[in-house]
Amino acid sequence: MKLQPDKSDVQSISGYGPGWVGVDGEKITHSVILSSRGERIAWPSQRFEDLGPEHFAQLAEVEAEVVIFGSGSRIRFPQAAWLTPLMARRIGIETMDTAAACRTYNILAQEGRSVAVALLLEQAA
Repeated sequence: MKLQPDKSDVQSISGYGPGWVGVDGEKITHSVILSSRGERIAWPSQRFEDLGPEHFAQLAEVEAEVVIFGSGSRIRFPQAAWLTPLMARRIGIETMDTAAACRTYNILAQEGRSVAVALLLEQAA
């Protein structure tokens, strides 16, 4: 699916598909954390089963009011204990499938919100 904002001063997601996401015209094929402040951080996970508390501790280090977790092709929730670092910093987290996370991130970033998105980009089997 192709996504194009009217005009943007923030890092935006321009498209996505199975195993990839387009960010400002660049195709990314690995899991990634993006922020409306321009951060782009590799997120070392290839499958939902690879995730652990260290992945969500990494999210707590990103300056954001809210983090959107794109859990892959379907919605899957992280273990509650993994969210402790985010809660300690009073950072909200929302979980949705990766496609919905891309769309939601763009909307919030365009509104000027301090938002980050963690996208689990699973490779097609």
